[in-house]
Formats: sequence, C-alpha cells, structure tokens
Amino acid sequence: MGCFVTDFSRSLFIAPLLVLFVSASVEALPAASVKSSIDRQETPDDAAESLLLPYAFSTDTMGLNLGLGGMRSGYYQEQMSIGATAFAGDVSQAVALGVWNYRLPGTNRLYFSAIGMQGYYPDQRAYASTRNSYTPAGMPRPGANSSTDQQYVQADGASNWWEMKLELALPIGATRERGLVNYHTREGLLVSEPSGGERWDPLSSGASVLMLRQFNRYQSYEQESGKIDGAVHGVELGLLYDNTDFPLNPSKGSRQYIAISRDYGWLESDHSWSFVELEASKYFSLGSSRYAHQRIVALNFWTGYSPSWQLDYDASGASRVAGGAPFNEGANLGGFYRMRGYDQHRFHDKAAIYGTAEYRYTLRYNPATDVRWLQFAKIDWFQLVAFVEAGRVGAEYRADELLQEVKTDFGFSLRAMMAGIVVRTDVAHSEEGTNLWVMVNHPF
Repeated sequence: MGCFVTDFSRSLFIAPLLVLFVSASVEALPAASVKSSIDRQETPDDAAESLLLPYAFSTDTMGLNLGLGGMRSGYYQEQMSIGATAFAGDVSQAVALGVWNYRLPGTNRLYFSAIGMQGYYPDQRAYASTRNSYTPAGMPRPGANSSTDQQYVQADGASNWWEMKLELALPIGATRERGLVNYHTREGLLVSEPSGGERWDPLSSGASVLMLRQFNRYQSYEQESGKIDGAVHGVELGLLYDNTDFPLNPSKGSRQYIAISRDYGWLESDHSWSFVELEASKYFSLGSSRYAHQRIVALNFWTGYSPSWQLDYDASGASRVAGGAPFNEGANLGGFYRMRGYDQHRFHDKAAIYGTAEYRYTLRYNPATDVRWLQFAKIDWFQLVAFVEAGRVGAEYRADELLQEVKTDFGFSLRAMMAGIVVRTDVAHSEEGTNLWVMVNHPF
C-alpha cells in the first residue's frame, strides 16, 4: 500500500505521519537524496526529534482502522532516522519498519537505508490486465492513455514491499569535505549557508549523490475465479545532482536525476524489463511579502522510456505487452506524485512525459503556535500551494505520440513543516474526478 487517497465521493480520513513517511519511501522522487542533518533553533542542542502517535483513519474500502506509529530522527547518528508502525481494521492490516541514512562504519560518504511494509487490504485496484491476456484489436489496453477509468482489476489481497539502498555522497561541491550537509533553521526557514542555488556547477556548488537501490514488491488479487499475483525484484542505479539552496524546501536552484532500472526475472519475478528515466526541477524565489516568508515558483519535468517493452500479437490481431514493467513501475502516471487528479498508477505504457508548475506561498502567520495541544507536532510553518499538471503515456517515444491528447489536472495544497518534515494535503481535479492526497515531502 503506497498511498492514502480518497475521491470526494468517498469518505475522508486522517492519515498518520509515520505511515506516510514509510509509504513515501517506496515511491520517493527521486529515490536518491542529499544526506543532511537539520538543527532547529527551537530544539535544544543535541536533542533528537521524535514522535509517537496513535491514530485512526477510515475509508469506504478499508473501513475503520486503528494504529500506532513512532519515529525518531537524529538517533545514533545526526542524519539517521528510524521508524515503525502498525495498523489494523476489519479486513486490512499492515506493519512497517524503516531505517534511513545510516552511515556505514569506517566511511564518511556511504549511507544505507532499508524500508519495508507488509499488509493485506480490501478492494485493491490495478488499471491493468493479467499478464497472459490479450487485448482485442481496436480496444485500448487497460492503463493506456485512451483507456477508460472502468478498465481495472479489483479485489482483496496482499501488498508487500521492501527495499534497501546504498547512497554515496560524491566528494565535490557542498560535500567536498564531508558527505553530510548540516542546515540550521529558524521557524522552518534556512538561516545557515545554502548548499547551492547560485550557479550550476557540480564541482563547486550543490551536492551529488550516486545511488544503488534493490527493490521488491509482491501483490495479490483474490478473485472468485482464483488468485492473481505477481512479484518484482529489481535494481536501480541513479545519479542525483541537487543544486538547490535547501533540499528539504527549495526556494532557488535546480535538481536533476537520471536513472536506469532493471528486473532480471529473479526469484518469483516471472519476467524481465528495463526502464530509463530523467527528472529535472527548477525553483525561482520571488522573495518575501507582507504576509509571506517565501513566494516560490517551482517547475518539474519527468520522462521515462522502457526499451524492453514490446507488443506480441495473436492470429486475430489481439495484443499483449511483453518485456514491460508492471503497472506500478516504469512509465506510469497518476497518484500522489504525478497527475494527482487521477488514481494511483492510472496510466502506464512504454513511454511517458510529464510536467508541472507550483506556486508555493509560505505564510508568516502560524496558527499552531497558539494551540497548546499542537505543540508536540513542532509545526514551523504552513504553506499554500496552487498547481497544474500535464502528462501523457504512449506506446512510442515520439512527439506526435506524446504531445497529443495530453491529460491535465489542477489543484491546491496545504503543507506544513512538522519536526523537520514537510507534510502535504493535496486536492486535485481532473476529468475523472477529484482526489485528496495526504503525503510526506513535496512532490518534487
């Protein structure tokens, strides 16, 4: 389970911070990040940030769930975080554990993370067909750009994933002397020297990170006709150059990420596939105003292509995909990061292109400072955001394929800096409905 979402025609619910943090890890964009520690002026020196939170949430599909989560940052090492959570309902149940950014002994630049979540959920939905089924000629494949939102598989089942990754902070730019960047904040705003943003030069500005990730996912759909299941055991090699002033909440600079992923058909994975992607973000500061600490224009572009993807045809002209990534990997759009007005992993194909623009307005006024029972959440600021998105998946990586019949959506967001973590609530509208997402971190 990698998201918390509801359509406005369904019930809304409260999602706990830790579940969001763990869930975001499996789909974080990009997968690599600048290794950093944050010293909040409001926190006593050498004190680790911690949070223990009982919680409840309810949806039409999952019913009422109760859970308990806890996390601690700055534990053992200043940049390291640990966390765990568990929740259960009438049918659903899940447990998650995570260790983030543990610096390996004897090294100054090599960091290890391991995160996993095991759960069982009612009415899981996949906009995909079974792997061996053929789509009749003239009919759109489930998940294709021209498909309808009624082409899906839905059933109770398991959704388990875990991953581990190694990240190497390269000895250039802001991490020339040390693999870790230390940021000082006051009221959630950077007051120490920025790590980048003035000029694009990896040798002298910003931080570069080389990442190797091994990821695994198992999902099942228990239908009356039998169980459909599948597994992924892949690896990803990526390179990040983050030339922003403050990676957690950038106000200027840029960020680029390039990666290649590959599933070799190991273990339970019954097929192999490959995928190449490129992401680029740019941030412009418009300065402060009477009511805002920050006014930021944020732009993002992402594209991906699967060279292994191809179509097989039978004698009647019906087709099926061979060598393609599963619907929740590779060139897919929809969900809490890209095309938020559509369901999670709503579109997927051989190639994808996506772009978005956000206007982020960080308020000077912080109502949480006047509410005693909210003090434990350590809310430094609130941010209002308006955004628009456009994206397209296609069976070919060509302009005449990807730049026609483009899907669009728009929305707004309320975000907060809580104990050094950005938490966001996004509302997005598209031709297929209106979604509410609650998630950790900016989408880019």
